[in-house]
Amino acid sequence: MSEHRFCWADLATVDDVRAGAFYAALFGWSPQPRTHAGGRFTLLENEGRQLASLYRLAQAQVACGVPSHWLPYVSTPDLSASVARAMALGGDVIVKSQSVPGLASVAVAVDPTGALFGLWQSDGLGKKQANEARDDAPGAGGDR
Repeated sequence: MSEHRFCWADLATVDDVRAGAFYAALFGWSPQPRTHAGGRFTLLENEGRQLASLYRLAQAQVACGVPSHWLPYVSTPDLSASVARAMALGGDVIVKSQSVPGLASVAVAVDPTGALFGLWQSDGLGKKQANEARDDAPGAGGDR
């Protein structure tokens, strides 16, 4: 996976079943339910490639007015170094580094302007991800 590119997205939603069905019907994505750390989430696949995940917002989040939203992730070869650099540049980490077996180690940060983003260090063990950069993909260097 190429470094420092958008590589994954999470959908935090008030209704994970309805959202999964919506994206399956809209784009043909295949929802694949999973469990992690005592909770559940759904991987979204397209043509056998993982491209995103979705999960249900906690009741406390919904009660506080948190709406359904997408969170983009940027790939990094060194999650710890990227977390430290983000903080040194005035960002903050709101979800500390954690491992999602078979996918990646991740953290969620906020930039100095308040925009949320995720950091993603692939563990290289999961299925191919749809957003893995190819040498011929737009933005891969050959089209500059």
